[in-house]
This record gives sequence, structure tokens and C-alpha cells, in this order.
Amino acid sequence: MITQESIGKVQFDVIIKEVQSYAIGEYSKEIIKKAELESNLMAVETKQQETAEARIIVDSGQYVPFMGLPHIHSLMQQVEKGLLLQPNELVEVADFLRSNRMIKKFFEKNRHQTLLLYGYSKNLSDFSDIEESIYSKIRHSKIIDDASNILRKVRKQLKEKEQEIEAKLWKFIRHPQNKKKIQESLVIKKEERYTIPVKSSYKNTIQGNIVEQSNKGTTVYVEPSAVTKLNEQLMMLKAEEQAEEYQILAELTGYINEKEESINQAIEMVTFFDVIFARAKYSKAINGITPLVNKEERIKVVQGKHPLLFEEAVPLDFSLGMNYRGLVITGANAGGKTVVLKTIGLLTLMTMFGLQIPAEEGTEIAVLDQFYVDIGDQQNIENALSTFSGHMKNIAEILNKVGRHTLVCLDEIGSGTEPNEGAGLAIAILETLYQNGSLVVATTHYGEIKRFSEEHEDFTPAAMAFDEDTLAPQYLLQVGKTGDSQALYIAKKMNMSQSLIKQAAVFIREKTYPTVKKEFVHLERQKNRSSIVAKEDRYKKGDRISLTETKEVGLVFTDEGMDTIQVFVNEEIKEILRKRTRLQASAGLLYPEGYDLDSLFIDFQTRKRARDLERGSKKARKELEKEAKIRRSKRNRE
Repeated sequence: MITQESIGKVQFDVIIKEVQSYAIGEYSKEIIKKAELESNLMAVETKQQETAEARIIVDSGQYVPFMGLPHIHSLMQQVEKGLLLQPNELVEVADFLRSNRMIKKFFEKNRHQTLLLYGYSKNLSDFSDIEESIYSKIRHSKIIDDASNILRKVRKQLKEKEQEIEAKLWKFIRHPQNKKKIQESLVIKKEERYTIPVKSSYKNTIQGNIVEQSNKGTTVYVEPSAVTKLNEQLMMLKAEEQAEEYQILAELTGYINEKEESINQAIEMVTFFDVIFARAKYSKAINGITPLVNKEERIKVVQGKHPLLFEEAVPLDFSLGMNYRGLVITGANAGGKTVVLKTIGLLTLMTMFGLQIPAEEGTEIAVLDQFYVDIGDQQNIENALSTFSGHMKNIAEILNKVGRHTLVCLDEIGSGTEPNEGAGLAIAILETLYQNGSLVVATTHYGEIKRFSEEHEDFTPAAMAFDEDTLAPQYLLQVGKTGDSQALYIAKKMNMSQSLIKQAAVFIREKTYPTVKKEFVHLERQKNRSSIVAKEDRYKKGDRISLTETKEVGLVFTDEGMDTIQVFVNEEIKEILRKRTRLQASAGLLYPEGYDLDSLFIDFQTRKRARDLERGSKKARKELEKEAKIRRSKRNRE
């Protein structure tokens, strides 16, 4: 059994929609949507042969004469309900019936290339009598005059009566007394009656019936009394015409109704052909090939491609059920592991559906009884299920159903919970699926599951290739290799420190971690400390230093052992972070012993005060007044 849930998770439903788009008939599209996947080997082989023969026709540029197919099923449903078909609908039925003969001749002409389809075409019936009846009475979607003697006679009388009415009306229009009353010199049909457009101001001066009035009220359409009787006679003739047309349509619809069963059988047969050719057209679009099929649980894909990624897909070489029944795929995130699972599932389902697949010759597909997949987020808010719980619920249901001729694809098995427990549970699931006889493909990041696949005699590991230079996944499956998640390598490429990378590697390898408590001093307390750098390690006044961030050179003004120091740079003193400075030369080497280091900065201080006073700084003014007061006090003491 292939569940709709599994079909949806690998997006096979998208493939079905694409196949539907190539079908001509609406009924054909319904058949494609409802079609079940074949699990019988002979049935799959037959479907593949049908598609291959149709593909020969498609590739040769020939067109099967499908006519009248789009709505034939719904038209026959109308006939069954006793509804009368209209002329255009009868022609559509006749076109379909004609296509039966033409399709039969088409496959007879191509019988050497399409032996199976030629055999099917022999079952198509001939409906020439109904075709001829419809075509002889309807042309251009209208019943012709010669459809019956009565209709010919009535239509002749109608024409004569219309000519008589128009002649009288034109005589009325041309009469000198009526010219000023006429809005326009025209004979106009209103409500199936012949009328003349008259100015509203003269509507009461003309004998006759007002049939209609214009929107603005400036014109009235009058049926003069001279033609009233003729108009009534015309309407009687039209009623006779409609009655006769009804009889003809009823007669033709009746012919179809008499052959209802045979026509419905023909619809099923032509629809069957339409479905086969829809499969062939889609197969051509993806450049598909006919795979070998078996009922021996062997899957071998040669350069297969994901059909929905087609142009962008990296070709896949894959095998299962020959040297091993289980495959565990590892590798970096977004490296293509899930695409591999979906590709295997899709190519298998496409084959069982009768589609050719995008792969190379030598590809072999196992015809399955069951296919199960667990991919994506299984979280269910409605049922209060976490992602992990959702996966387990899905897998538990799978475990109760699997057996031989079953393929199970599991994405990121065991993830979503504590790694050791998740890995152990995943291995138990894989072993249970294996013991029940299933073919298994799983993806994982867990090292324990990798080891299981390496050590198990009937499992093998595989890895998705990863370009370590560009940090780009290559979407290439490498059977027999194990892949890493590439977390450490990517961290290294992102310029994380070597010590951190080495420490992480130790943690991964030895599973031992540092647990000693470290005391962290609060920032406010740290600010209140007298210093954070020993006195002997501080800069000295006048030391020449370089600023590592701006590459500038400055002189140390003060260093009190804190995070920042005062530096004279670009003729002003700035607060600079200590860690962003480097010593170039000490003051002891730059200046002679006893040198007044304050003189290095006095010009700056003087200029700074002058600028501050100039801009009206209160602080500078107070300092100046303070200094003056000190000088006055000193003079008084002297």
C-alpha cells in the first residue's frame, strides 16, 4: 500500500499535477488524479511499454487525432439525464466519434512501432452513421436550412416576411410627412420586433406601439401599426422554426442516446489513450528513460535526477537491496541528504505509475508493495505533539505495517531529543525495520548511528560531498564514506580561535567538560578599584606609543593603571583603551635625564585653555580666576 501521506511528503502529488497538464480531456485528468500505483510486476511492465510506445510517437512529431475529447464525458452525462444537446455540443460529440475512426487508422499505420497500442486500438468502434447525421444537419454550430423540409419551408417564409416588413418600414421612413419625426433613418430590431427610432416629442403623433425608449429618453422605438400584424405573423413563424429545430436536435440527441453504452466504452478507450500519451509527453519533458523493473527488491539508479529539480539536480548514483539492504547517509546540513531520499522515492513511484524517469540506461527499480517516508516537521499543535513526538508517532505506525517489498525512508532519524537516547532509539528502529524485511534509507548526524551502519553486515554508510574550500555542499552521494556535519571546519573558516576549535574537538572526542566555578567581579566594583595594572607595568609619562586601531602615534600623558590611559595625539589629549596601544619607545630612551616632561604638553594645555575661554567656557574662566586669586594671595604674603 502506498499512502497519500507518503505520496505528499516526497511531492509525487506535484508530479501527478504536471502529468495532468499534458492530458487533453477533463475526464482524463480525473483518471490520472485517481489512478493507483501498480504493485504487480507484469502490470508495471505493461504500463512502461505503453509509455515507451507512446513516447516513440511523441518523439517522431506525430499527433494522435484526439478530437472532441475535452468535454465528451460531461456531454454524455447530459444525454443520460435526458437533456437536449445544442448544435455546438452535437458537433463536439460528432468530432469525438470521428476521432475513433481516425485513431484506429493512426495506430494501424504505426502498428510496427506501437504493437501494444495498435492492439488496444482494435477495440475502437465505428460510429459513421451518427457522425454523418450530425454533420449533414449542423454546420458552423448551426442547424442548416436543409436539415428538414419543414425547416426549409419555414425559414423561406421567415425571410419573405422580414423583407415585407422592412419594405413597409422604409416606405414609412421616406414619407415626407415623417422625415422630421424620425431620429435616424434606420430599421432596428427591438425585442424581436421591427421598429423605427422616433423623436420623443413626436411619439404621440405616430400610430403604433412603443416597444422601447432610449436611456436618455430622447428616442422611442415605435412599431408602426402598418407592420404590427406582419410582426405577429413573423413571430408565429419563428415559433414554428424553433419547434422544428427542437425536433431536429431531439432526433440527433436520440441517435447518441441509442448508442450510449458503446459511446461510453469508446470514451473509456480514447481516455485511456489520452492518459498514456500524457505520461509520454511528461516523460519527454524530463528526458526520461524506461527503467528495468523487478520484484526482487533491487534498486539501482544510474545518474538519476530529482524530477522537480531536473536542470539544477546533481546526478545520483544509488543502489539498495543488492549488496546491502540498509543505507545511512551523513553529511552537512543543506547538503542534499533529504533530496536523495525524495529522489529515490519519486523515481520508484514514477516507475510504478508508468512514467519514464530522469536517469541513464541500466537503472533498475524495485516494484514495491509498500512505501513509507518520515520527512519534515511532524509537529502537531492540535494534538499537542512535539516534533520528536510527531516523528515517533509516524514511525510507530510504520513499524506496525512493514514487511518484504517495502521501502522506508527516514530523514534525520532520532533527532529532536537527547542525543544518546535519540541515537539508541534510532538504531533500534533501523534494526527492527531490517528484521521485518524492509529496505531502509536513513539520514543522520549522530556518530553512533554512523558506527552502526559501518559495523552492521547488511547496512552501509554514505556521505554527501562537501567542498571544504568554499564551504559549499556538492549534493553528491558517496557510498561507503561517512560524512561529518562540518561544524568545526565551518567554525574555523569563520575565524573562530584555534584554541576554541581544539577545545571543542576534545569535548567531542572525550566527552569531558570543565566544571570549575570562576568568580566574575561586577563592573561597578571593578571601576572602584585603585588599578587593574601593576605600577611597574604601566606606561610612563612621555612614552611614545602607537594606536593599533588608527595607526597613529602619540605620547602618554597619564597612566593610572585603569582600562584607559590619557594620550597626547593630534595636539589633544584623548582617552584610549589600553588594549589598543603598543609601546614604540620609552620616555627614558627618548629624553635626557632630568628633562621637564610637562613641557611636552604645555603648549597643548595653553592652546586648549585659550580655545575654552574663547568659546565662553565657565570651567576655564573659573580655573583662570582661581589661578589669579592664588597669585594675588602669594604676592600679599610676600
